[in-house]
Formats: sequence, C-alpha cells, structure tokens
Amino acid sequence: MTLFFISIGQYLGGAGGMKIAFIFALIMNIGSYWFSDKIILKMYKAKEINPEEFPEIKQTFSDLCKNAKVIEPKLFIYSAQEPNAFATGRNQENSVVALSTGLISILSLDEIEGVMAHELAHIENRDILIGSIAATFAGAISMIASMIKWGLIFGAFRGNRNSGSVFGNLLIAILAPLIALIIQMAISRTREYKADSTAAQITNKPKFLASALSKIQEFHLKSKKGIDTNKELQTATSHMFIISPIAGGVGKLFSSHPPTEERIKRLLNMES
Repeated sequence: MTLFFISIGQYLGGAGGMKIAFIFALIMNIGSYWFSDKIILKMYKAKEINPEEFPEIKQTFSDLCKNAKVIEPKLFIYSAQEPNAFATGRNQENSVVALSTGLISILSLDEIEGVMAHELAHIENRDILIGSIAATFAGAISMIASMIKWGLIFGAFRGNRNSGSVFGNLLIAILAPLIALIIQMAISRTREYKADSTAAQITNKPKFLASALSKIQEFHLKSKKGIDTNKELQTATSHMFIISPIAGGVGKLFSSHPPTEERIKRLLNMES
C-alpha cells in the first residue's frame, strides 16, 4: 500500500511528489499504528457499550474472552441500520470490538455470540492491525483519486510538466480506488475463513455463526438500496467487517470477503 501510494505521488509530481507521498505514507503508518482504533471508531461514531443497557451481550462477551484466553477488548456500539461488526486496534492489549445497532436488533444472543467470537478470532489471529492500516491507506488513495478527478475538471494539472498526461491522470482516478480494493481483498479473504474456524472453536456452536452470516447477508441483499450510506467510507473499511457492506455489481466481483455461502457451508460442515 505504501509503494502504491508513493507511485501515485511520483506520477503526479515527479521526485518532489514522491517525497511528499513518502512523508505522508510515513505519517500514516505511524498514525495508523498508534491511533487506528480511534480513527475507525470516530469514522463510525462508535461509543463504548453500556453494560446496564446490554447486560447479556456484555456478559456473553466477557465469557467469550475467558474461553478464548484473550485479554478482554473494549466493546463498542455504533448506530447503523446495517447489521455488521468489526474489530480494530494495534494488538490484543489495545483492541476493540464494535457492533452495529442493526446487528443487535435482528440477531439472537447466540448469533451475536458467534459474531463477537469471529471478531475476537481476528484479534487472536493478529489480523486487526494490518486491516486498520489498509483501511487508512485505502481511504487516502480514494481521496487522491477524488482530488485528481476534480483537478481534471477544473484544469488544475494544466501546464505542470510533472503532473502526467490528462489520460494518465484520468486512468489513475478510475483505477486507484479499484487497485486499493484489490489489495484489501488480498489481505482479507483468507483471514475470514480462519476467523470463522477459530470462532467455531471458541463457541463450539458454528451453526449460530452460520445463521448470523445468513441473516446479515439476507438483510444486505434485500434492504441495501433503501439505506442511506457513506459509500466512500464503506469502500475504505469494507475489509474490516464480518460481511462486506459493499454488495452487488463490481463490489461483489472485487469483494474483500469470500462468498458468504461458502463460509456458511464450511461452518455447517464443522457442526458434525
């Protein structure tokens, strides 16, 4: 992701642009390492869950952490119609699991337990840091692509020898977010199968995680068009969720997650 970021800077601004991109990449790497959890939580306006409001969920989460033998992360909740969940943080000692209000409203406690176990598995398997950094870089790349697009519209690159051709800039504006998505896909796909398997081992109830995945997928397929969402934000962070919030069309082809049907099939096979 860093090399890709620097390459865009070199194309747009030559050696100077490459240096600026490198400085930004360095800042982003350091910032992502120390503040990735705070950045993602702020993006989704997540707040720490109130144990008095959700006592069963909080107790179930504490029990899961004991079974998994991991330091209990902070449990957060964020307001969204979409049922989903993610984990973030730089290590086990500084990690967070976040659930959407939509997920809590449509899933049973056993299904929520399966989802939380999946996110704990990402923490145990050390997936969350690289996922958070990838989200930060993908967001920055999308921002660069947007700047190029508007720069082309208003002629910001005219007369700049180091800014590349109009065709080249247009190509970057179109392809950069797609390439960032492909990189996210490569990072995330194999880790989802591993997290599902680990979650099933933690709970010994793989069918409930399978059921949760089925309900979340069904909601996305049926209700997606009627929900007001921030698509740029979802694109940048899609690989962090238990199911990608980007559904259908090109988003399905380049999904950061493996097919949900295959994940469900594998989980149900573990039931025996």
